Amino acid sequence: MLDKDPDGSVGENIHRQIRNDIIFGRLLPGQKLRLEPMRQAYGISVATLREILSRLTAVGLVTAEGQKGFSVAPASECDLMEVSELRIMLEAKALKDSFAHGDLNWEANVVAAHYKLESVEAKVFAQKDDIPPDLREDWKRYDWQFHRALIQACPSKNLLDLHAIVFGKFLRYQLQTKTIRGEIAADEHRQLLAAAKARDTEAAIAILKQHIYGSAAHLAPAGTPSAED
Repeated sequence: MLDKDPDGSVGENIHRQIRNDIIFGRLLPGQKLRLEPMRQAYGISVATLREILSRLTAVGLVTAEGQKGFSVAPASECDLMEVSELRIMLEAKALKDSFAHGDLNWEANVVAAHYKLESVEAKVFAQKDDIPPDLREDWKRYDWQFHRALIQACPSKNLLDLHAIVFGKFLRYQLQTKTIRGEIAADEHRQLLAAAKARDTEAAIAILKQHIYGSAAHLAPAGTPSAED
């Protein structure tokens, strides 16, 4: 989802670029996506651009407004809560299945993904809330890769695909705030790693709920459910 793919087709690469521009906040919630300026900016035809925006509409990152064209999907606290619940539902199921099927290679990939995430987290925390955009993007890319590694042994491609869509929506909210949860989130990542090594599904799901609800509360304190709900 957030990984760079220099070997893909032009259309797929531009699709990935526009999607990431929405997720990382370079295209803002509610912003009009005017075809001619976008065609020039991304170097593609209007027909290809329309196809890409239609695909992004199908996954909820863009809204189509009939004759008015396309806009970046709006953001709201209600939507954040719904996305949080969906992420927990999908990721918890994928974690359970991944723990059941994961082999030594899977575990090694989880450890490696966490090592990369922990390394960039140290750089982020050193910056406190004044994080350069490139570092913030690297951080969230490694965050995605770690969570993806945890569930990668799940045998359901449909489940993994749905999770990627919902994770992207959740990440969009995370990148709308300049503040960070810092060491709390990093400690939850360490706990998830330990649970993965022990194949402790119950502990992993409990930590995951705490991790997602905690992040949602940081983004929108009012009306956020607790991890015990």
